[in-house]
Amino acid sequence: MNTFIKSFSFLILIALFSCSESKKEEISKKADYTWEVKDSVDLEFLGNPLIADVSPDGSNLLFYDYASKGIIVTDGKGNIKSQFSKTEDTPDAYGFMMEIPGFYQSDQLVVVGMKGVFIYDLDGNMIQKLDHPESLGGAGFMSFPGKHTETTKLNGKDFLLSKSVRMHDSFAGESKFYDSFRALELINPESEELTEIVPFEEGSMFLNGTGYYESDYSPAFTSKNGKLYISLGAEQKLNVYNLSETAVELDTVISFTIPGFQELEPKDFAQFAEGTITINGGTPAIRNIHLTEGKILLHYYPGHDPAKISEAEALWEQGKSEEAEALYKKLESELNQGVLIFDENTLALEQNLMLPEYINKDGFVSAGGYLWMEKEKDEEVEEDFLRIYKMKLVENE
Repeated sequence: MNTFIKSFSFLILIALFSCSESKKEEISKKADYTWEVKDSVDLEFLGNPLIADVSPDGSNLLFYDYASKGIIVTDGKGNIKSQFSKTEDTPDAYGFMMEIPGFYQSDQLVVVGMKGVFIYDLDGNMIQKLDHPESLGGAGFMSFPGKHTETTKLNGKDFLLSKSVRMHDSFAGESKFYDSFRALELINPESEELTEIVPFEEGSMFLNGTGYYESDYSPAFTSKNGKLYISLGAEQKLNVYNLSETAVELDTVISFTIPGFQELEPKDFAQFAEGTITINGGTPAIRNIHLTEGKILLHYYPGHDPAKISEAEALWEQGKSEEAEALYKKLESELNQGVLIFDENTLALEQNLMLPEYINKDGFVSAGGYLWMEKEKDEEVEEDFLRIYKMKLVENE
């Protein structure tokens, strides 16, 4: 079944917790935002590319192509400026990719792979390599448009933020793993130091004494002006931290409930084996977080009802792969996938807005005041281009 499953208004109550106070309140502000297409960019390329990142000023776009395992850089109009791959066994090869690439500074890009953290110029020449802080026995990778290694500025210096895969001599079948877990690596390219940050905080569902797949708690995050915004997979919370060069301090926790958002099934520690990593592409999750024009957008995927998805699994096990895939696609199309819109200054939740039907709902990029969304592909027609819509979030009068 896993071979065909994709790296698989409405809010009623919101709770805010800060270091100084805790309170629950019903949402009072009702906003009316909608999506508006402002422009589009076409990448003329025959393959299977996804949009990875856009430079802050929109002058360069970054793509990753599954078919060739290649990285593509274009100008703001979609014209290819450079493309390269690092599939050979060479000193500048990152190995198994752990996050899709992202821009770093104005003229560089970063790729986190099993062999380390690699910074290249836009033509693919390696500028710097940073080793992982501990040897990696394995890693999981779910690729979604726009879910790339992040860049942030602290005290005028450029830092990177990436998913951490440290195991601390443990694995997901032990309570020690959850006690020592940290979600992110704060990477200082200047000093070549990697600092692990963001634990499972007190009250987290992931500290309840049961086991979880990596996809259950995979972090969605972004940062700006010394603030780190992060959600951990299926946990319906937005944690806001004060971020420094060496640590984080929890500032505010916002809890919310998304109708139709599935609950994770508890897993016995005995189900997990040391040295293995399990990813379920259909798990409910906050998939990414974006900042745009004073708003915080939490992109969510509600997950499948286990009873319904079991029907597709049964068909797959019976060898009826085409029927199973058709049923899965039908179930996927019925999911309500959207974004929660928060005000960046007040952290007030303003709206739960569904994603447009004509875009790829797996993910999108935010940069330069726009949201860069892939056009949904026509599976009946082989297209030799990928269209990217430049979208705005606009408030109806």
